[in-house]
Amino acid sequence: MSVLGALQKLGRALMLPIAVLPVAGLLLRLGSPDVLDIAFMKEAGAAIFGHLALIFAIGVAVGLSKDNAGAAALAGGVGYLVLTSSLKALAPDVDMGVLAGIISGVLAGLAYNRFHTIRLPEWLGFFGGRRFVPIVTAGAALVLSFIFAFVWPVVQAGINAVGQWIIHSGGIGAFAYGTLNRLLIPTGLHQVINSLVWFVFGEFEGAKGDLGRFFAGDPTAGTFMAGFYPVMMGGLPAACLAMYHMAPVEKRKGLMGMLLGVGLTSFITGVTEPVEFMFMFLAPALYVVHAVLTGLSLALCYILGIKAGFTFSAGAIDFVLSYKLATNGWMLLPLTALWFGLYYGCFVFFIRFFQIKTPGREGAEVQTVTVVPATSGTPTIPAAQFIHALGGAKNIVHVDACVTRLRLVLRDSSLLKDAELKNLGSKGTIRLDRTHAQVILGSQAEPVCDELRRILQSGFSIIAPIDGEILPLDQVPDPVFSDLLAGDGVAIKITGDRVVAPCDGIIEKIFKTNHAFAMRADSGAEILVHVGLDTVGLNGQGFTRVAHEGQRVKKGEPIFVLNLDVLTEKAKSLITPIVVANSDAFQILHKSQGPVVAGLDAIFTIAQPTQ
Repeated sequence: MSVLGALQKLGRALMLPIAVLPVAGLLLRLGSPDVLDIAFMKEAGAAIFGHLALIFAIGVAVGLSKDNAGAAALAGGVGYLVLTSSLKALAPDVDMGVLAGIISGVLAGLAYNRFHTIRLPEWLGFFGGRRFVPIVTAGAALVLSFIFAFVWPVVQAGINAVGQWIIHSGGIGAFAYGTLNRLLIPTGLHQVINSLVWFVFGEFEGAKGDLGRFFAGDPTAGTFMAGFYPVMMGGLPAACLAMYHMAPVEKRKGLMGMLLGVGLTSFITGVTEPVEFMFMFLAPALYVVHAVLTGLSLALCYILGIKAGFTFSAGAIDFVLSYKLATNGWMLLPLTALWFGLYYGCFVFFIRFFQIKTPGREGAEVQTVTVVPATSGTPTIPAAQFIHALGGAKNIVHVDACVTRLRLVLRDSSLLKDAELKNLGSKGTIRLDRTHAQVILGSQAEPVCDELRRILQSGFSIIAPIDGEILPLDQVPDPVFSDLLAGDGVAIKITGDRVVAPCDGIIEKIFKTNHAFAMRADSGAEILVHVGLDTVGLNGQGFTRVAHEGQRVKKGEPIFVLNLDVLTEKAKSLITPIVVANSDAFQILHKSQGPVVAGLDAIFTIAQPTQ
């Protein structure tokens, strides 16, 4: 794995413990004397902030493990306790803070990925597999504690020096951090520097980092958070309005819902990536302007003496929750209005003067992710289309999600189909290197990731579309099928008169003569069912269509009804091939034999090949 890929994975893993902070902030604020004055609620929130290092150890370990394993979480906690307790005995003055948790989590995640399938001698067999992971993590943490006892004082002095420079560098440091924070968004590495600034640099009554110190009551904290409020509550919603007004009139209707949605998301929650990725690649110059304006906002807040914090991001929700803890927090409201006008003016000017291709101006129709209601009432993710757009199942090594983006390890990132991903709702595609990529999807990222994992990690069966006897393809008297030119699969010597869907998916093509149909399974497999051989010459005789192109079907739903008397008399052969047209993207695990019943019996099983 490349250094960039490793840092990207760490950035994603850091999001899991950070996601705990909103509930901590909510409990802390609601329980405070100036709100509801409920002591136990306040202490509950404070407890989370007080154990951030342990939470990071557990969360990072889970995020880095291959399957978000509980054994990795346990190992992360064990590693942290061993590391910090041993260090306390060896070097009482060493305080690694949240970094001890992050390092322990990384150690546990890597240990899990390396050792969770290990086999030990029979007399030690109980300690093998996943049980071995906390053991090896504890041992490695013990060794690290001995090393850090001598090395970390120097490292700690360096970190403190950098942290003190940033904290005491005034507006320059705030500007540099704010600008860099936005410029790193495309790679996802902004979470790495955020973790240092918010949870490591500076200390106040045991609390570390700008975020921790702010909620602990440090009047000097909040410098590196306050300036995000004008950008997220004012600037980016204004950017959405500017892009709407600069789009051609005939395309504004299609843009309105999308821009309104991402603008409100930024304003209310502070989640900005859905907006930013709308223009990040279409208009990189605009994104640089956005990064500089973010830095200026942080610098101006420092100059004006505004100190404010948040638990998750600088949206309206966090603004209300943390308002009474802020210093000069009221000034953020006129500053937000000012930044709204500044962003709107800058975006309109740059788009118009440089003819920048923002959404609606790039010459393509605006399309959004296709999520259709299933019969159960729950949304159905178009996994088949996503797998195809990601280069096929064979190209996908690992898929994960981080709030608004799919994080991918691929065999070849150049196989990504950007246009198809855009039609599925992608705001942008980032190729970090040959094997690592990200797809920005907004709030759909995690459900799409879950569905892709479900499909890719489990084999799925193709059932018989018609009654009959299975034959191997090499016995089909047609070289197109026997030589696998149309794809791999099996054939059926048919006895039934009803052709049904062999899997769940969408019918993409029904031939005019009704002798064959193609469908895309939810797994991404492209299935071709060809009833008989040379039956195209019958011009539809003996076939009655009962489905239509574009129809979503469940396995077993009827597609054709056959007149076997006509077909037996006129068809060259009733042998029916069923093949995976994109079999290069899938692995056929098992082919059945013998008689099969339509809609019930599996004819073969396919899955993503192992790495």
